[in-house]
Amino acid sequence: MATTKTPQFNYITYGTKVNAQQVERMLEHVTHQHFDNPEHAGKRRPTPICIWGLHGIGKTEMVRDFALRKGYQFTYIAPAQFEEMGDLLGMPKISQHLDTAATQFVAPDWVPKQAGPGIFLIDDVNRADDRILRGIMQLLQNYELVSWRFPEGWIIILTANPDGGDYSVSTMDDAMLTRMMHVTMEFDVKTWARWAENAGIDPRGIDFILTYPEVVTGNRTTPRSLVQFFQSLETIADLRADLDLVKMLGDGCLDEATTSAFITFVNMDLDKLIAPQDILNAPNFQILEGQIKALVDGQTKRMDILSVMMTRLTNHLLNAKEELSDKAFANLKSFILLGFIPNDLRLAMAQDLVNATNKSLKKLYSIPEVAKLLLAKM
Repeated sequence: MATTKTPQFNYITYGTKVNAQQVERMLEHVTHQHFDNPEHAGKRRPTPICIWGLHGIGKTEMVRDFALRKGYQFTYIAPAQFEEMGDLLGMPKISQHLDTAATQFVAPDWVPKQAGPGIFLIDDVNRADDRILRGIMQLLQNYELVSWRFPEGWIIILTANPDGGDYSVSTMDDAMLTRMMHVTMEFDVKTWARWAENAGIDPRGIDFILTYPEVVTGNRTTPRSLVQFFQSLETIADLRADLDLVKMLGDGCLDEATTSAFITFVNMDLDKLIAPQDILNAPNFQILEGQIKALVDGQTKRMDILSVMMTRLTNHLLNAKEELSDKAFANLKSFILLGFIPNDLRLAMAQDLVNATNKSLKKLYSIPEVAKLLLAKM
């Protein structure tokens, strides 16, 4: 029988501990400063940024998606794959200038050829051999190595796993650490759910993580392994009818405790929660209200289920590009005024929505009960 271990380590990371959205805010600031600001652009090389964090929380994907969304060039290396210094420095060649011959190094093919703006990602930097790690120091300081240099308009971003635990990493000394700015990215369930909603992750998986956020242990169950599991479920319409297969897929990606929690989730019919689109598009909200009430306002109050549904609906609206139709807004109004929703949950949802870029959501101020809550918090 498989066993689940939850070892405790004194992990060593650097910089403020924040969620993915806050890391993106930092990247937004630094890239804007060096790519868009005439007073800084091209005058000096930006200080590289190292993003620390446990495996599988989406550090690499976050940086790549940020670059693509901004329209920047993106190049990636994993120095753990480098076996020789030549993989880092390039290969030597003899150059002849008049009567003088000199040895120069030809840049490896991973070095950017065109001027930016661009992001150069050094992934899992401290998994590299110590010799390679030391060789990277000059690249971080000057954006160059021996005979070649990066073109203008690039910023180096690095990712690293924590030191001081069970990761097979090379310790970085102070001389290397001081060549970078640092931040530590941690898993945040609401930030992940918002990303998952936008990325088209199976809604049943999003509901599961919002219901059981404690399963994300960082061992075998990570955001990355959960996405792998949820993607494997996409073609299974009825999870309860295929529980044996669901369990096999879960055990293949996750730890035993998480798979068991998901099976319980399915057996309790929690994979059939009402979707955001069904709430907004309901032709008769009174019928839907009865269904919601049956789920959350029975003999046992299920505020956890209500919270999941509200989070899903909030994320769906925050990701929506188009303005709400009159019918959708009427349904949103009916939902947010449901009598069994506690005021703290109602306020939290309203605050997120009125601060969104979608102007149609600011009409929530026109609802007296909601406006009163919002204004009381100002």
